[in-house]
Amino acid sequence: MSEFWLYFNLGLEHVLDWNAYDHVLFLIVLTVAYSFDHWKRILLLVTVFTIGHTISLILSSYNVVQVNSKIIEFLIPVTILIAALFNVFTAGKNPKGMKAGVLLFSTLFFGLIHGLGFSSYFKVISSNVSSKIWPLSEFALGIEAAQLIVVLILLVLSFVIQTIFRFSRRDWVLVVSSIVIGMVIPMLLRNKIW
Repeated sequence: MSEFWLYFNLGLEHVLDWNAYDHVLFLIVLTVAYSFDHWKRILLLVTVFTIGHTISLILSSYNVVQVNSKIIEFLIPVTILIAALFNVFTAGKNPKGMKAGVLLFSTLFFGLIHGLGFSSYFKVISSNVSSKIWPLSEFALGIEAAQLIVVLILLVLSFVIQTIFRFSRRDWVLVVSSIVIGMVIPMLLRNKIW
C-alpha cells in the first residue's frame, strides 16, 4: 500500500510542483472557458489529457518511443500557447458549441507531449520495478486527482470573478489566456530548438 501512495503522490507533485507550472498553465487554458455547468465536459477533457499523458509514459517506459528531450521541452510550451491562442480567438463563443472531436483529439495529443516531457524521470524512479503498469496507473491517479484540484480552484475563482466582480466570461477568458501567453513566451525562448 505504501508503494501506491509513493506513485500517487508523485503524480500529485508532478502537477502541483511550483517549479514545473507548465502542467497547471495548460489546465488553466484548457478549462478557463467553462463553468460548473460544464462539469461533464471538463471531466472528460481532464481525463483525456491524463490518458494521453499515461500512454506516452507507457510507450517511453517500455522503450517503444524515444524522443529528444530538447524537442519535447520546446513542444510543451507550444501546446500551451496554441491552447491559449485558441481561447483568445474563440472567447465569447459558446464552449458547448465547439467541435468536441477536435477538442478531445487535441487534448489527447497535448497529453502525449506533456507525458513525454516527464518520461525520463519516470523511467529512473520505476527502474527497479519489473512491471511498470501498476506504478503508471497509480501515478496517473495522482495526476488526475491533482488536475481536478487545479480545475476546481479555477472554477471557483472563475465563479467569484464573474459573479461578484461582474467580469463577463469573454473578458475573463481573454485576460487569463493573455496572462498565460505572457508566461509561456519566456518558456519558449528558454527552450528554443533553433
